[in-house]
Amino acid sequence: MTSAADAATTLIVGRDDVAAVVAAVGLDALMDEMIAELTTAIVTFDDTVTDVRARSGFHYSHPETGLLEWMPVMQSGDATTIKIVGYHPHNPRARQLPTILATVSVYDTATGHLRCLIDGTFLTAMRTGAASAVASRVLARPSSRILGVVGCGAQAVTQVHALVRTFPIDRVLIHDVDPAALASLPERLGRFLPPGVEVTAMPLELLMQTADIVSTATSIGIGEGPLFQDVPTKPWLHVNAVGSDFPGKYELPVELLRRALVSPDVPEQALIEGECQVLAAEEIGPSLAHVAAHPQSYQSWQDALTVFDSTGWALEDQVAARILTAHASRLGVGRPIAIEDIGSDPLDPYHLVAEGARVADRDASLGVS
Repeated sequence: MTSAADAATTLIVGRDDVAAVVAAVGLDALMDEMIAELTTAIVTFDDTVTDVRARSGFHYSHPETGLLEWMPVMQSGDATTIKIVGYHPHNPRARQLPTILATVSVYDTATGHLRCLIDGTFLTAMRTGAASAVASRVLARPSSRILGVVGCGAQAVTQVHALVRTFPIDRVLIHDVDPAALASLPERLGRFLPPGVEVTAMPLELLMQTADIVSTATSIGIGEGPLFQDVPTKPWLHVNAVGSDFPGKYELPVELLRRALVSPDVPEQALIEGECQVLAAEEIGPSLAHVAAHPQSYQSWQDALTVFDSTGWALEDQVAARILTAHASRLGVGRPIAIEDIGSDPLDPYHLVAEGARVADRDASLGVS
């Protein structure tokens, strides 16, 4: 049982703390760990032990299109993890801020104590890339060498990173309607790309026809989809559709989706916010958790057209938060702060009156004004 002493402080893991963890662990090692731990969590997922809720929140169009959503997951007998995530596509150009900003909080299920508060922006990007690697490993051809990326923003970086750690990729084809994002992506990928991997800008339709694996991660507007009209592809193309996160927003043509095995991360969520919203129920395939737990049953699909409908699963945030806080604790990174009002008498909510008086007397004796 958690004692008052144990619950006295909350570990704050901010941006600089995350940077310290990355520096100590290494970017490649952290991504490899994320993919491995996420694979285990998905394969062994048991909804009687882990309660994952579909995300909910506020969608708005004023002052600009955006959303603020919460993504909760509870591990029975341990902790509840809640990510608050904002999506504001005007951020990069208008404010020099990421499109996606997030924080993750972890609560003790025995007491309700806030164990830690963590930057979720880095974790969201990394775990989304890792999820595509997990899905691609079971649905894409293991020999896939050509990766296509549609949308060259922040998510593109971790998509490429995760997939080059998982497949023998030697060509990365990139496309974006924003010339600045397209031009800057090769430099951003240079932090981790293996030597000899070629990065080439390519028209969207040609990219779709050439790649073995494609990740789409765009900020296409509501009602503006799909990104392209249906085109011939390699018979074994696998697509990680990452960008859909609004009702009415989707990236892929319905004709392509209907030819494919479409595997959503969270079926009930994907029907509202993902590619699955343009499909009938009978046109949607098994969840990623089912496919990952029964890979032999779906091995033949590695030679066919497949789509991973990645809308964002709170289970991924739980795994990412657990990994980061474990490293932060091991490295002594982060700041413990007494956020909650925990006093010596749990029955006295006004104990702070006496505490405030003691602080005032101490400050007066020290000459603090």
